[in-house]
Amino acid sequence: MIAPALDDTGPRLRTQVPLRWGDMDAYGHINNVEVLRLLEEARIRAFGAPAHTGSPVGEPLAPLFNELPREAQALVVEHRVRYLASLEYRDVPARIDVWVTQLKGAGLTLAYEIRDGVDGSRCVIAETQLAFFDTGTKTLLRLTAQQREQASAHRAASPFRAT
Repeated sequence: MIAPALDDTGPRLRTQVPLRWGDMDAYGHINNVEVLRLLEEARIRAFGAPAHTGSPVGEPLAPLFNELPREAQALVVEHRVRYLASLEYRDVPARIDVWVTQLKGAGLTLAYEIRDGVDGSRCVIAETQLAFFDTGTKTLLRLTAQQREQASAHRAASPFRAT
């Protein structure tokens, strides 16, 4: 696993996600379905996997999700993706910044910016709305004050405002 790294991105969390040869489509660029996989990988590297799922080795940059209760799930409600340029296959990871754009009672919206790992060109901007759900009670799980505070530290404007 390539470790995420903090740098001068402000509230953004910078991750690196490897591209796979099989991510390409017939047009020679990373397929739009695989772009969603890249967003998911960046989200997990930045904020952690939901508690008690998988066997993570490294620590996320901000362990928001891996501190959720055992019964909690972080469910995708909606994706919004804008393709700005082709993301070509490279044998170096794509650079993906992740940050929070909106906090709600039982969820949040995360934003992403995918850049080419070689020339740094901006290829994709996206947002994912997530809701936290308690599988035991079958109800939405409200963010705690601690979760809100932690998420707020990584809050910035939507990438769609600037385009």
